[in-house]
Amino acid sequence: GEKVQWQQLPAIKWLVEIAGQTSDASFHQENNKWILTGEPTDGALTGLYHKLTGQEPEVNEVDSLPFDSAFRYSARLLAQNGEKLLFVKGAPQTLLQLMEKAGASPDKDYWQTKIEKLSKQGKRVVALGYQKVAVDSTAVIPENIGKNFELVGLVGIIDPPRSEVKDAIKQLRYAGIKVKMITGDDPNTALAIAEKLEMGENLKAITGPELEKLTAAELAEQIDRYTVFARTTPSDKLKIVKAQQQRGHVVSMTGDGVNDAPALKQAEIGVAMGIKGTDVAKGSADMVLADDNFTTILAAVKEGRHVFDNIKKTIRFLLPTSFAEGLIVVFSILLDQTMPLYPTQLLWINMVSALTIQFAFIFEPAETGIMARGPRSINSGILTKADVFEIAYVSVLISSMGMIAYEILTNQGMSTVMGSTMTLNIIIFGKIFYLFNLRNNHPVFSKYFFQKKMAFYIIALLLVLQAGIIYLPFMQAVFHTGPIDFLYGWLLPAGIGFTILLVTELIKFSKSRLYDSFLARKELKGK
Repeated sequence: GEKVQWQQLPAIKWLVEIAGQTSDASFHQENNKWILTGEPTDGALTGLYHKLTGQEPEVNEVDSLPFDSAFRYSARLLAQNGEKLLFVKGAPQTLLQLMEKAGASPDKDYWQTKIEKLSKQGKRVVALGYQKVAVDSTAVIPENIGKNFELVGLVGIIDPPRSEVKDAIKQLRYAGIKVKMITGDDPNTALAIAEKLEMGENLKAITGPELEKLTAAELAEQIDRYTVFARTTPSDKLKIVKAQQQRGHVVSMTGDGVNDAPALKQAEIGVAMGIKGTDVAKGSADMVLADDNFTTILAAVKEGRHVFDNIKKTIRFLLPTSFAEGLIVVFSILLDQTMPLYPTQLLWINMVSALTIQFAFIFEPAETGIMARGPRSINSGILTKADVFEIAYVSVLISSMGMIAYEILTNQGMSTVMGSTMTLNIIIFGKIFYLFNLRNNHPVFSKYFFQKKMAFYIIALLLVLQAGIIYLPFMQAVFHTGPIDFLYGWLLPAGIGFTILLVTELIKFSKSRLYDSFLARKELKGK
């Protein structure tokens, strides 16, 4: 509770000096905000120096050894007051090992206690120390680090994830996506952060050195046990991705550095950071996060499922309505009957559908509960067996009702031109009403009916075009249509279309009840 005069404490003075002298980060102000240039760890050490000294460090560098995940420390050789000093910062365990290798006997138990205390708080722990070297030294010699080395102390750096990440991970887990952490931090630090983010139950961590002891087959067998991979090297990341793939998982890997490139390339979906990512990482990735925000991945998953759903709806709409036209032609030939539709009418149906009704699916919003589904199997096709069955019965329903109406009414004296016009409208109204069935998974007459009005505008445009083909003389000549009366030209086709809607809605309701029952059993099993 007392204010400390840190300048009077040699160990703190050394700690602050090493923190400032070994950092390559800097701060500058933009719009009254401090902006960091450099790595977060270096930024924290520069921040420590600034806060205590109020000034920039004066670095008289002779040589330096950049940080590398392979040896987990960095060093800088400086000339000060006629001496040559080697300042070192890095992983505490690494520096302790270097001291032991050089013949020193550090109190490992003491330091380990302090390391665990900081790391279990979710802090990244960096050790700082120095050693005197020969005055004529001009380069950092890694083999000499540790000789007469003075481990000054430790700093705990808090690098908290953004507040929204926890909720994003929760939603991704709910969507059936497992989020795993690969980090160079201490396993205790990584586990503490993973627990704060609620990345799973019974979280376990494995370190890079432990991964090295496992064969590829052993790693693939055990990979699903672990959520956190700590003290990893770039080669470890590639092993982890490959092991996940051997388990049959579809892997998305995020990264920003040059060393992340092999893992980004190996993953099914490599995701690079757009702001702090290197050009090599971006070139190796399939996607780039423009804002470097983890929650954007959640938005991308949701949008991807939304786009896939709308593509699937479009296919489910196109196939049965197209097959219906084909079946009319086939059945007419097989039954040796007059063709209800002329070739130009078939062309009109396809042309109008492409320009109008199919366009409506682009504007449909995402389904409710879209993130409650599990991931789709990469081995499954776009259409399920239920979809194929639906395509079959809808195409038969539309074509048979059109042919039956044409046959009955032409036998009762209706001209073939008026019969073709009526059949044409039956196909069009069948499409319109089937569109309402496909828009979403909810009952057609629900609060979602008017959720997006674009479909109604498109249908209105289609009806105007349809009226033109029926009542405009120059179009009648091209498409073999006639000015049919309201009962047979509009009311009867609308009634047949509504019948198709009722049948498809009943089947959709049955499928929905089965799906709800499945979800209930799944939730009960989870509890």
